[in-house]
Amino acid sequence: MPTLGSTLLLTLLMAIGLVFFLRAASKDRTTVVDVHSPQPPVQVLDGLSDWLTARGWQTEAGDPERQLLRFRGQVRSSLPLALLLSLLGSVGAACLGLVLRQVLPSLGWWPLLLALVGPLAGVVYRRRAARPESLEMRLISGDSDDGSTLRLRAHRDELIAIERELGPGLQLASDGSLLSSPI
Repeated sequence: MPTLGSTLLLTLLMAIGLVFFLRAASKDRTTVVDVHSPQPPVQVLDGLSDWLTARGWQTEAGDPERQLLRFRGQVRSSLPLALLLSLLGSVGAACLGLVLRQVLPSLGWWPLLLALVGPLAGVVYRRRAARPESLEMRLISGDSDDGSTLRLRAHRDELIAIERELGPGLQLASDGSLLSSPI
């Protein structure tokens, strides 16, 4: 019986881990980064705007006084990740059902029906991960001699994509913290 108790505890900890993974997978990761380019501001802003438009972002608004441009887009959830979470949730719930069956044999085989709750993990992920996102570009300095410095505020993954895909072409340089951070 002590073995079953520890197995039950470990299975419950696995379920708690799944809940925290679901929360982390759909967490807002908005980040602010300053980038500099030796190119003129108009060229950098046009390059960024064209690239964002090609990726499905739409121009939302701008504030000429603050030298700010806003874009909006819709983030979609990952179908493979939703399927994986559904599978893991089903297997985990079935394991919990088996442990409950061993701890409380009077329940019969009913605890195995917990496996039917597993796909709920994928549904929860899909609902929370699909959300509107925004991207803000603010021109900090635009001296024609010194190039241009922009402050970008967006989802971390989008900023990483900008740094990787547009960095060489527009000669964008940041402090490099986006690509060096493990999260």
